[in-house]
Amino acid sequence: MDLNQVTVPSSDLHASAEFYQKLGLTLIVDSIPRYARFECPDGQSTFSLHHSDNVAQGEGIWLYFEEEHLDKKVSELQAKGLVFENLPEDQPWLWREARLRDPDGHLIILFKAGENRRNPPWRVG
Repeated sequence: MDLNQVTVPSSDLHASAEFYQKLGLTLIVDSIPRYARFECPDGQSTFSLHHSDNVAQGEGIWLYFEEEHLDKKVSELQAKGLVFENLPEDQPWLWREARLRDPDGHLIILFKAGENRRNPPWRVG
């Protein structure tokens, strides 16, 4: 089994689609204002948004996007006007992460983990 796609709710697909395109995803299905689907620049995964008047508040959805050149990518995104809550920082779980939020408040974590993403020292079995 392989994860193909994640779909998240959005109250404003125009704003969210613009955000995710700035982030580096490629719009491949444009049914805005109801639905939008994107390809990630690496791998085979897709990501989509669907319109909802009731987007979760609080912790909500956390989306992780792995980026090999994290610090450089964060600088590029800041130059495009994206605002980060946390700049790249090494974490105790052996990942380097930067955090920002999309227009609906979903937490976006850009990270670099390398081998530790799937094979941390504490991996089971």
